[in-house]
Amino acid sequence: MHDGSRQFAELPEVCSWREFRRHIERLSGATVTKFLSDDVTEMWLDFSFRGHAFTVNNQYGDFWFFVSDPACPDDVLTAIVEHCEPTLVR
Repeated sequence: MHDGSRQFAELPEVCSWREFRRHIERLSGATVTKFLSDDVTEMWLDFSFRGHAFTVNNQYGDFWFFVSDPACPDDVLTAIVEHCEPTLVR
């Protein structure tokens, strides 16, 4: 991305923003650091996990996942996607 971050996943937006935030909070070791929403069309959720910073935004009916460090190890990214897939993909 232009800011140096890396988009690493897109999953269908099949739950509410609030449900999504609660689900991320249940990821062992994750800490929500910021949450912004207009309560109508869009949300931004920032969280840390295993020493890396992440952002999730909902666009066009999907949750888009970004990591600040494009060199973040794949096993860290996979852990996030595997945690989210069972809940978000129904």
